[in-house]
Order: sequence, then structure tokens, then C-alpha cells
Amino acid sequence: MADPTAPPTPPVPLAALLAREDLGLRQLAGPDAQAADTAVQWVHTSEMADPYPYLLGGELLLTAGVHITDATGAGGSLDAYVARIVAAGGAALGFGVAPVHDTVPPALVAACDHYGLPLLEVPPRTTFSGVARAVWRLMAEARHTELRRVTEAQQGLATAAARPDPIPAVLRQLAARLGGLTVLYGPDGTELQTAGQAPHAARDALRELTGVVRRPAPAAPASAADTAGITHLAAYALGGGRGFALGVATDRREPGDHTIAGAAVVLLSLLTGEHQGASEAARSAALVRLLVGAPAAELGPLLGSDLWTVVHARGEHTPLAASALAAALGSGLVDPRGDGDAVRLLVPADREITPADGWTLGVAAPAAPGDLTAADTQAARALCRAEATRQPLVRHRTNGLAALVDPEEAAAHARVLLAPLADSEPLTATLRTWLSLHGSWDRTAVALGVHRNTVRQRITRCESLLGTDLNDPDTRMELWFALNRHT
Repeated sequence: MADPTAPPTPPVPLAALLAREDLGLRQLAGPDAQAADTAVQWVHTSEMADPYPYLLGGELLLTAGVHITDATGAGGSLDAYVARIVAAGGAALGFGVAPVHDTVPPALVAACDHYGLPLLEVPPRTTFSGVARAVWRLMAEARHTELRRVTEAQQGLATAAARPDPIPAVLRQLAARLGGLTVLYGPDGTELQTAGQAPHAARDALRELTGVVRRPAPAAPASAADTAGITHLAAYALGGGRGFALGVATDRREPGDHTIAGAAVVLLSLLTGEHQGASEAARSAALVRLLVGAPAAELGPLLGSDLWTVVHARGEHTPLAASALAAALGSGLVDPRGDGDAVRLLVPADREITPADGWTLGVAAPAAPGDLTAADTQAARALCRAEATRQPLVRHRTNGLAALVDPEEAAAHARVLLAPLADSEPLTATLRTWLSLHGSWDRTAVALGVHRNTVRQRITRCESLLGTDLNDPDTRMELWFALNRHT
């Protein structure tokens, strides 16, 4: 499983793959990989005449041309083939010479030039697995470099925050780490502190962008992004709800930049926040009363709200990142080591909860303090659905057919139905994801990070243990209902 605390793995430049002399790859068509800055997210091999349904975007698609029966491309078959790859977001096409074709079909070269798809010739001595292994190795090197950069940046920001002039020091450190301009804006949009450089046009655009995150909650998002020419702009609302914002303008956006900026947001939120003496005293009083057995209904007003929303989040699992998420959602009640590896938060029910970059969120229905245990279960289930369907945010649904069934009866039915799978979390997780993706082997494999054959084996095992036919839509519906109520 991937480390959720790490920044995303940077893509591999296609030019770096072409530079590998041991592979012997040669570009025959499409825009120059170096000039176009073409990047590869992963490698996929397919001999399908239409690989579109199996592509997620960003792939280097490898083929030996088994499906090409007419190398002349009569009837536009090769033209349609390339068009479908481009429509699916494929990054490049690699064509293996021999044993099916002695040369790359000229019609395929022409089609790739027409649609702007880089076409690589893979020589007979180079195996497809060798190409894939080279991509994974380059990705591992890039990921290691990015992790080291992010770690060093976070350490530098923490050191800067401890200086006598912490706010200017944090801004200077952030500008140096990201290679651009950083600005702290006041509630009225005034530039309070700046560091680094950017074109004047970009500065004006950045000020306008921060106006989006400086709007009063709940209308304002936690962050916003835009471009001004070739300059990348990002704006972040600082926690506390006082209207302060951080603006960043850079010439280039790297995968780990949002993680670095998130650390700066947490530090600047703490540095610009007012002393919340009364709020902290009320929370301390609520904790004392809870420990001595006061009814839960008395605690809500002390915490500042009668109704609360429980949120489970999974993403950048570090205390700094969890605090940044809490600040973005407008809450100081966060457990960075909550249920399993998920962060758990309590957010006042009047705050709008929107998707957060780098996080997957499960949101419960608003609940009174006495009902937070049930809301916690709702949030956990919503997070499972969000991960299974690859959505950034899923809310608990309180209506629909499921609302007609008593929750305790539904949970008891789910426990009985799923009892044969109770001791196997991999089988349960695979079945849930497979059902949520409408029985797609490939999409389930990608979602779980396993091979599609593993998915098939697990689903077959589930079918055997449950003693049922998973091709039956009624069975699928009943299992999906049970999985979403199983505790």
C-alpha cells in the first residue's frame, strides 16, 4: 500500500525514458518529447483493438500490433485506434517490432503525427517488462527525491517559525523552497508580508485569487488555484476564520508543493491567530464535565455548537497535515490518529464541508453530542464509499430505501449475510470496491493497487464462501446494502 503521508509520485518525463540507451527506444511520430515536456504516469500493455475502456490517462501504452491485421490502415482502422488512445488521455504509444511486424506500420506513424500522440519504436531486444521496470525505477527515484525535498522543506519551515520574526521567516523559507513569490494577505486584501519575486501581472492576479478564499465562511473554499500566463497561482485560507490568506506564485508546480504549502498554512494560521482563551476554557470545562459523568447534551454549548458533523479523512497522515485540514474546515477539534489510519474531526454543523486537496473525506449527518457515536459510524462508512468510488467527498445519505429499514435490524442482517467473510478484510474490501465499480476487474485492481487476477481470485473466493451467484443483480444489491451497514 502507498504511504498516505507522502506526496504524489512525480510522473516520469518521456524524454528520460528515451535517453536510456539500454532500452534503445526511438521516437517516430508526435511532438518532440523534450520540447513538449511529455510525462508518463504508468505503463499499460494491451493488444485490444480498442484499449479505451482500460486506460485511466497518462499511460505509455505498449503493443506488438497483434490486433493490426492490415498494416495499411485501410478503412481508417489505425486512425480510429490512435484517436481512441488520445481520447482516453494516453501519454504515448510504444510499438514493439517483431515478432508480429517487422517495422512500425507507416499508417500508424501518420495517425500518431495527425493526433499529436508520441509514438515510440521498441526494438526486438527490449521487452515490454523491461520498459515497465525502467519506468517504475525512474518513478521510485523521483519519489525519493520529492520525499526528501518535502521533508527538508517542512523542517526548514518549522525552524523559521521558531525565529524572533516568524512570519517573514516562514514566508522567505516557503518562497525559497517553492522558487517563487509568497504573500500574506490581511482580511481586506492588503499585502502584509511578502517574500520572493514574481511578475507584476502575476501579483495582481494572485491578489484577486486570494479574494476567493477570503470570503466569509461557509462560502469560501479552503484553497484556490489559477494561472497568469506561465505562472502558477495558489491561494490558501488561514485557519481561525479571520480572513487572512496565503498566496503563492511559482513558475512550476511540483507534486509535493501542496504538502509544503500545507505545512506553511498550519504555521501561519497559528502565528496569525488570536489567543482563544475563552474558547479553550470552555473546551477544558467540557472535558472535565465529560470525565465526571455530565450528560452529553450539556457539552455541546460549551464546545460552541449544539450540532456537530463528524468527518473521517484519509490522505496526508501527519500531524501538520491533519491540523491544516482542520483549519481549512474551520475546526480545532481533530484527532490525527483517529479510527485506524483515518483522521477524525468534529466540525460545527453550520460550516460547509467541501473537498480538500490530497484528502478523501467521509461526512456524517449533523448530530447532537449524544448521537456522535452513531455519527462516527456514518462517517466511517461514508469514507469507505468515497475510497471505493474514488470520490474526494461522500456524505452519509439519510434518505432513500435504506432509511425504511431499522438500522439495528439492517446491521444484524449484514452481520449474518457477511459472516463467511468476517475474518478476511482483503476479501471484504475487494468485494465492496468491485461492487461499487459495477464489477470492473481493471478499475477494481487500480483502486486496490493489486493485479486484476488477484481481484478475480478474491471475488471467486467470496462467491464460494457466500454460496451465491455474484452475476445476479439482486444478489449484488443485497450485498451492497449489507456492506454499507456492516459494523
